[in-house]
Amino acid sequence: MRISVAFPPTPETPAHIQLAEELGYQTAWVYDTPALQLDVWMTLALAAERTDRIRLGPGVLIPSLRHPMVTASAIATLVDLVGEDRVIIGAGTGFTGRRAMGQKPLKWADFPEMIHQIQALLRGETIRYDGELISMLHWDGQAPQRPIEVPWILGVNGPRGLNTAAEMGCGVFTSRPRPDASYERLDDVILLTSGAVMSGDETVDSPRVIETAGPWVSVAYHAFLEQNDQRLGTLPNADEFRRLVEQVPEDGRHLRVHEGHLTHLNDIDREVVVGESMFLSPFTLYENEVVNQITELEAHGITEIAYQPMGDIEREMRTFASAAAIA
Repeated sequence: MRISVAFPPTPETPAHIQLAEELGYQTAWVYDTPALQLDVWMTLALAAERTDRIRLGPGVLIPSLRHPMVTASAIATLVDLVGEDRVIIGAGTGFTGRRAMGQKPLKWADFPEMIHQIQALLRGETIRYDGELISMLHWDGQAPQRPIEVPWILGVNGPRGLNTAAEMGCGVFTSRPRPDASYERLDDVILLTSGAVMSGDETVDSPRVIETAGPWVSVAYHAFLEQNDQRLGTLPNADEFRRLVEQVPEDGRHLRVHEGHLTHLNDIDREVVVGESMFLSPFTLYENEVVNQITELEAHGITEIAYQPMGDIEREMRTFASAAAIA
């Protein structure tokens, strides 16, 4: 099992990635969330200047946010900074990257072709886009030589997505694995997750635990509501969550719901996220329970944990690294 780390791109993230390398995490994934945090590619470039070994990549980039040539050039820039062996690319349809701007995720029918376009450009091919032929025209010394070959990880959950990822030779990202999911055809299955490693006198109701793991838990409320997922009804205070959201004017409601997304509890979240909700946070555990949880996930086909530290980020990074025995 590989143990990696995930971050929203904030001003402190390059320094946190440097610490992650020192602690033994294998990959640093950075979210593509321009409506909520800073630019993913600039953050990765700054992290590249601070590190020597840790793999770096967007986890996950949203193809629709940029022209495919812009994304291909960004990937080439990161490869130029650290080499192909240290670059890995995650891509998704945009739960956060699009919904925070009031847009639905990309249609699955369109998503694979967007990835194929970027990959073709990186191979040095000419493709047609917006009716015109385009190709990476970089001369020697202006970018790494094509082909640029880096692994790709797709943010998918359902059977169709898993099958497509396998056919494309990609791994997958998941945050809530389906109990019936089959990963037999996949080499890389990455669980994006979070939690709060508890000390002996803490419980799931402790304020520090709720402040630390709560932002991850609240994402499930947001996702189930926006996807009309019946699982919302199984969560503590679900009816109150619906009521509070429906009080917000529909025009711009997404702005209020996504405030603090993946970093802080907003005013609505604080009314509904409680200790009982912490079951949604797989690593809200005592330190001596972490290895057992990792072992169980590995038995279900997970090959990598991508852990997002929240709250006191440095404390959580160090505590999780110790609990997972990765140093």
